[in-house]
Amino acid sequence: MSITPITAQDTLQKFIFDNAAVRGELIDISATWREVLSRHEYPTPVKKLLGQMTAAAALLSANLKFNGSIIMQIHGDGPVSLLVVECDADLRLRATAKLAPGAAVADDATLTTLLNATGKGRFVITLDPADKVPGQQPYQGIVPLDGDDVATVIENYMLRSEQLDTKLWLAADDNVSRGLLLQKLPYHGGKAEATPLSEEDALETWNRAVILGSTLKEQELLETGIDVLMQRLFWEETIRVFDPHHPQFHCSCTREKVGNMLKMLGREEVEGVVAELGTVAVNCDFCGQHYEYDKVDVAQLFTSDAPVETLIPAGEVKH
Repeated sequence: MSITPITAQDTLQKFIFDNAAVRGELIDISATWREVLSRHEYPTPVKKLLGQMTAAAALLSANLKFNGSIIMQIHGDGPVSLLVVECDADLRLRATAKLAPGAAVADDATLTTLLNATGKGRFVITLDPADKVPGQQPYQGIVPLDGDDVATVIENYMLRSEQLDTKLWLAADDNVSRGLLLQKLPYHGGKAEATPLSEEDALETWNRAVILGSTLKEQELLETGIDVLMQRLFWEETIRVFDPHHPQFHCSCTREKVGNMLKMLGREEVEGVVAELGTVAVNCDFCGQHYEYDKVDVAQLFTSDAPVETLIPAGEVKH
């Protein structure tokens, strides 16, 4: 069983190898991860995969230089049909998983057996700007599910789609979600992000950093705080540490967004549901928040651009 240290808040710590061409990040999002799990019941192997994806999404998001969100998805063809994590520019995270109807998940199930049983699994990264200009669409990359674990899938994506050497070490259980990211900085004509360095030296530094990272075992990552891990792994290296960031759980669902989704379904379909059931009820897949619309709400929804403001918390639905 992993040991959960007492910490005030989740932390993402960036660092860079001084006079070298490697940057890194260590993250502990255990409190955020427990907040995600408090809203869902998942089989143990699904928790492990989704927890690793949640840490990875925050690690990648921390290097994005735009105001928006990164949405990471694995679309599966096995017992698990979908894993999805969203992280915005402020490192606010939410995550959810969907199991196929009647799915049975073995305790020793792997990413391959859960999500790529027939080789049709897909990995998707979407970059969704918060302030889109007219006509701008989110950037989306879709690739086959190439790898036996979450870290390898993302590493392969980053190398093939972004031409960026990336190494990840990820671990998650019922209480803890942590990760380490290393990236080789771009090399341009003897410089790596303004740091004079020969190509041979740059490669040597990268290889040494990867070797050091590869000594990190999953159980050690689960049981050890990231400040201690940094000292253990890189005590012989000269690294520069930046001010920490503090990820947190946040769900961006609103009644307005749900109303817009219902509008997309069309008035005839929505009114048909109300006529049959008396209300249209929608639960957020991420946080479990319950939204409900009766006949009057639906009429207002389709005759006005203003959303209905009444929100019914989960567990307080009137039947």
